[in-house]
Amino acid sequence: MTSMTTDQLAGAALADADTVARLLQGTAPLGVAYSGGVDSAVLLALAVRALGRDAVVALMGVSPSLAADERAAAHGVAAHIGANLVEFPTFEGDNPAYRANGVDRCYHCKDELFTRISADVAAEHALATVAYGENADDALRPDRPGAEAATNHAVRRPLAEAGLTKDRVRAIARALDLPCADKPAAPCLASRIPHGEEVTPEKLAQVEAGERALRSLGFSDARVRHHGDIARLEVPATEIGRFADDAVRREALRALRAAGFRHVAVDLAGIKSGAFTLEVLARRA
Repeated sequence: MTSMTTDQLAGAALADADTVARLLQGTAPLGVAYSGGVDSAVLLALAVRALGRDAVVALMGVSPSLAADERAAAHGVAAHIGANLVEFPTFEGDNPAYRANGVDRCYHCKDELFTRISADVAAEHALATVAYGENADDALRPDRPGAEAATNHAVRRPLAEAGLTKDRVRAIARALDLPCADKPAAPCLASRIPHGEEVTPEKLAQVEAGERALRSLGFSDARVRHHGDIARLEVPATEIGRFADDAVRREALRALRAAGFRHVAVDLAGIKSGAFTLEVLARRA
């Protein structure tokens, strides 16, 4: 198979964008559940293009599981798109089922998000439809219980409906020149805590501080897995060697200890998305 030229790739991305635009017809006023990641940003950008700025609202839930850096970046992307952004608090941390941190934790988080939208936001902004940025790859994954919450709340998923994989979504992001086009996935901070261990604001703050420190050291992506007194660091496999630099190693150790961890380990396997959930599901299979 011959590779596609840059123009062909751009053309394919714009054709995909047109498909999503057609799916969005009749949805206004539309609320887009928004995090600032590439999927929700592409959906938001396409919605603004298809329906107009005044017919679309970006909806961002804010809680201790959202890192401050991610929140700030999301505002920047929304401003680049020219979209109206509305923040509102979510209270998943008040739910014992969420704090218990089973493999269904994401269900309880998304259920809280969509409940707050239905109860507090939709009427205020006269929303006819709510959508979120699930793509076709995510729709096939077994570790995405949040999708059930979306179904229960009748939330649309236009990217998945259009059959758009993650790569095709990123191609649209590049064609639209979105600043998050190559942004690594950034799951919520609670995903760093092993299932069965309670999610607390204190643990989330430790993870957030540790990951901010690693990014400040130049790592392109990072996870701080929370194992009590131990922080298990995941960075891209190609960047693990940077810990051999004594200055990087010392500063990472200092920062993670300052965050409240006694011991710091580097996972030689590198970053693995959905690591804790996939491990549990594999044991059940």
